[in-house]
Amino acid sequence: MFRRRLVLVLCALATWFMAESSGLALSLEEAKMKGLVGEKANGYLGAVIPPDAEARALLEDVNQKRRRAYEDIAKRNRTNVQSVESLAGEKAIQNTRPGNFVEGPGGWIKR
Repeated sequence: MFRRRLVLVLCALATWFMAESSGLALSLEEAKMKGLVGEKANGYLGAVIPPDAEARALLEDVNQKRRRAYEDIAKRNRTNVQSVESLAGEKAIQNTRPGNFVEGPGGWIKR
């Protein structure tokens, strides 16, 4: 029950993250398509290549929003933030579009 509700919340968050990042000069989708950023197993974005100022700003913005959202979800569900981060990372990697990067055991992998 908890896991199902958490997955629904995480899916809603993924949509929200995409919409929220659209206010920046570089959108999240654009950064992913250019291979600048990728999804990490810990639920956050990572830099696939050394980021320029624009990509670094996007990474920091998105990761700060994710952290706040994960803390809120953990609090509402009476669990720890690490559990939420791990599940979010798992779902983000599963939902990564072909051609975008995800973090694997040996480094970045293009799907």
